[in-house]
Amino acid sequence: MQTVRHSEHTLKTALISKNPALVSQYEKLDAGEKRLMEEAFRPDSDLFGPITLHSQSDWITSHPEAPQDFEEFFNDPYRKTPSPQKHSIYIQCIGLLGNTRSISEEYVKWLKGYCEAFFYGLTVKLLEPVPVSATRCSFRINDNTQNLQIHAGVGIFSFARYGSDFYSSHYEGKLKKLQKKSSSDYSVFDNYYVPEVTSVLLLRSCKTLTHEIGHIFGLRHCQWLACLMQGSNHLEEADQRPLDLCPICLRKLQSAIGFHLKDRYKALVRWVDAESTDTPTVTPERSREDPLSLPKPVEAFKEWREWITKCLAVLQK
Repeated sequence: MQTVRHSEHTLKTALISKNPALVSQYEKLDAGEKRLMEEAFRPDSDLFGPITLHSQSDWITSHPEAPQDFEEFFNDPYRKTPSPQKHSIYIQCIGLLGNTRSISEEYVKWLKGYCEAFFYGLTVKLLEPVPVSATRCSFRINDNTQNLQIHAGVGIFSFARYGSDFYSSHYEGKLKKLQKKSSSDYSVFDNYYVPEVTSVLLLRSCKTLTHEIGHIFGLRHCQWLACLMQGSNHLEEADQRPLDLCPICLRKLQSAIGFHLKDRYKALVRWVDAESTDTPTVTPERSREDPLSLPKPVEAFKEWREWITKCLAVLQK
């Protein structure tokens, strides 16, 4: 295990910059916001800490990248900045999550609510779900495992990856080996993977969704502190990644969208608290029996909620 620890001077420069205009911009933040962001410089902070590498297969070791400080982010001509005309995030669901439409719709609504809180101040809209066939995407069936590979060579987000037994033999050979499908036959996707809707799956989905949308706003992989925007090569590394942003990436997102930190954190707490449940899982079978009762499983978010409470305490001192 290895720790990536930067000096106070390096972190200050990455967060505040030496550019007088950006320093002036930082100084205009209210006292509570600066107090929270400057937790990044405290070696004994219990809110923000250094990056921990657990193996040589972790992202930073495997994919060397130049770090992006706030000044570089701010000067990036290609980053997306919301405007009065363009201030919406669209979520498109491709295929169903589970074997009922009600499960899929409710789950995506949870993600929509989370996204609205995380990117506080922006509108999040759900597009009508479409079947995989509507994408006309290319796919192939692996000759050895008989598993599906969609858009080979292109990174996509699939719920299947987050199943606890995804890498076991349980799913190996899901398709019959004698089954031959053409590149235009999308029936292979029908009920191919029906994951159990758990709190851990929801937490992983929220992480992935906000990480990828963060890239759209111009945030590159973080190499300063433990942060949602760190890259991940495998599920274990993704799980070790925090659910929220470090101060440097938080300032980037705040600069792009224009929210107040206190308002954003309160919105995230409201999302956790709204219609929450201690029920550990929501299965497709249960939903068919009681389709109107699909409580949001947030047990996995409890520790993070406590962390937000600490952040709010710093902001409100």
